[in-house]
Amino acid sequence: MPQPVVAGAELTCSFGAAPTALIVLPKARVFIEQRPAATIMDHLPLINIPTFGLCTSPANPAVAAATAAAMGVLTPAPCVPLTEAPWLPGAPTVLIGGVPALDNVSVCVCASGGCINVALAGTVHTVVP
Repeated sequence: MPQPVVAGAELTCSFGAAPTALIVLPKARVFIEQRPAATIMDHLPLINIPTFGLCTSPANPAVAAATAAAMGVLTPAPCVPLTEAPWLPGAPTVLIGGVPALDNVSVCVCASGGCINVALAGTVHTVVP
């Protein structure tokens, strides 16, 4: 069964150089294992999803420009997540403030082509149906 995701969960991006930690603002006041619980709406760039270090996606304009300047050699550039849509699918049977909870099998898509996944949910003893 999937695990609920909480603040501090480890995220990875298919084009990112390093993992990062999810930031969850405790606005819904729901805590799981002493940490704020995340919802599918915790997808805002740099607010909820920090940078993954360097980006290697050719669809990222900064990477494309750096690659062109290096005469076609793929050149990573600083990552700025462009997550415009919520995490999907979430846990529709568990609502937090009227919004589906985020579980560890959900993904968030970056406009630069990356797929953001939950590597470690931050919870150990709790599961969601």
